[in-house]
Amino acid sequence: MRVYARCVEPVTHMLTGACLSRALGLPERARYATAACVIAAELPDADYVYRLGGPLVYFQHHRGWTHALWSLPLQAVLVVGAFWLLHSTRRSWKRKRSFDPMETNWPLLSAAVLLALLSHILLDWTNNYGVRPFAPFNPHWYAGGIVYIAEPLLWLFLGAALLLPLLLSLVHREIGIRRTRHDGQGLAVAALVLMVGLWGYRLLQRGDAETQASGQDYRGGAVLRTSLDPYPVNPYRWHMVVETPLNFQSATIETRTYMVDTQQVYPKPPITPYTQTARASWLGQVYLDWSKFPLVVDAGAAGDVHPEMDLSPHDRALHVVQFGDLRFRYDAIGLRDNAGRPPLGAEAWVSNDGHVERVFIGSTEQRLKR
Repeated sequence: MRVYARCVEPVTHMLTGACLSRALGLPERARYATAACVIAAELPDADYVYRLGGPLVYFQHHRGWTHALWSLPLQAVLVVGAFWLLHSTRRSWKRKRSFDPMETNWPLLSAAVLLALLSHILLDWTNNYGVRPFAPFNPHWYAGGIVYIAEPLLWLFLGAALLLPLLLSLVHREIGIRRTRHDGQGLAVAALVLMVGLWGYRLLQRGDAETQASGQDYRGGAVLRTSLDPYPVNPYRWHMVVETPLNFQSATIETRTYMVDTQQVYPKPPITPYTQTARASWLGQVYLDWSKFPLVVDAGAAGDVHPEMDLSPHDRALHVVQFGDLRFRYDAIGLRDNAGRPPLGAEAWVSNDGHVERVFIGSTEQRLKR
């Protein structure tokens, strides 16, 4: 099973960084501005290096200190410092007179890089995976839940703002029109305004969806809490999860047609010695700290749950406890793997004597210390 542990994909982050640079007119005021902003806009996802420790190590540290506000100035120093070294090296290769006379405005470049880093945190907040901006002082997850992890409308807004000036410059060159100095700045501003406008409109639609959800009659009794998660492109369609005393229920809400279509009811699974052990394990602590609507199920013996795997007699007898988050169990672009299984699932294989012997995030196993 593929693990969709990322949130906003890197394309949107980098396009946002480029548009920020152009919207502020930085290419004309500070050398390296666009490249630095593009790198900074994606830099917090450098926590992918934790994959070297295994999938659970990455799952535990993803959206950790690199996405915390206190670390952003340090990351800005890293980016600006790298370009300062590049600039110094280039100057040592060329005579000062032959070098480009425009010196870099380092304070301005530093401020732009910090702004691009902040854009990463903001974009990650807009989806339903969440972000921990105040960790480790406050490890709480915050999620806006207004934009899907891959939003084609944002690609269109931001990509067009960057590509149209290039195409226009080619046309102008062919017909002999002189290129303007701040070419594309207005389009970049418009793209960022459209992005914020999309967020605002989705917030309004989310409010309408919450109103519709509160007026429904749920068979499990009183509503304890709800979650509303966006679909891509369509701002009127929302995936809803409702918890009642007896079960969880998922549904699709259409705010434009006032339709609520209940998709599935998940009875709350019984607590067994195996699920208790799994919840208290390393996997359980990490998963339950992040998950808002966890479903922890004792699925039975590994030999029955995974007949496709070549297991030893000992492993076949281990109990498989499956972890899932109902916020992500809906059909949308990229939310399921080729086998149709939901994303961000995990398994703890528990022995009869109460030890977790194997752990999987998706289909990838985490090596445990013995």
